[in-house]
Parts: sequence; C-alpha cells; structure tokens
Amino acid sequence: MDNVKTDAYFANKIRDDLMFVRRHTKNLDIEELRTNELLLDSMLFRLIRISENARKMSDGYKSEHPEIPWVSIYGLRNRIVHDYGNVDLRIVYETLTTDIPNLLGLFENDQEEV
Repeated sequence: MDNVKTDAYFANKIRDDLMFVRRHTKNLDIEELRTNELLLDSMLFRLIRISENARKMSDGYKSEHPEIPWVSIYGLRNRIVHDYGNVDLRIVYETLTTDIPNLLGLFENDQEEV
C-alpha cells in the first residue's frame, strides 16, 4: 500500500482549503465574521490546516517558492492555536479577504509544477 505524501499532495490539500475559504468569505464583512461563530470557527480551522500542511512540504519545495509567505502562514497558525481567545479579528478578516485570495493565486500558478 503506497501511502507516500508528496509536495503535490500537500499543495493540493492547501489549494482545496484556500478555495474553501475563498468560496465562503466572498463578500464577507467583518461584522458577519464577528457574529457568525460557526463561520469563524470553520475559517480558523482551515487556516490551521493550511499551515500544518505547509509545514509538511519539503524544504526544497519551500526554497523553490520564496514568493509564498511561509513564516507568516506558520505564525498565524501559532497565534490561533496558542492564543485563541485573543486572536485579533481584524487580522483574521484581512487574512481571509485579502491574503487568502493572493495565496490561492500563488498555489494555482504553481499547480503545473508540483
């Protein structure tokens, strides 16, 4: 049974989570994020998964893709996981509405290479 997980596998997982976030945050305003507990929890979960899958990618892949903000991806995950009650909602909102679409573009552009 071949259960090897490659960079392509992790890139596809990240891409799927990025697309999920993008679909569910299109036209989102910060007040809806603040009041919709289920949506907020779901988005934070996806951000955590993106980071955890990014960490599993090879150093070679990461060095070939310096345009991807690896350290920022890991940092946001750490803030969510270790300081959950004090996560700045404005940063999360900005990440969801601005950074995620940009990051999705980087992973979509790379799809043929992986």
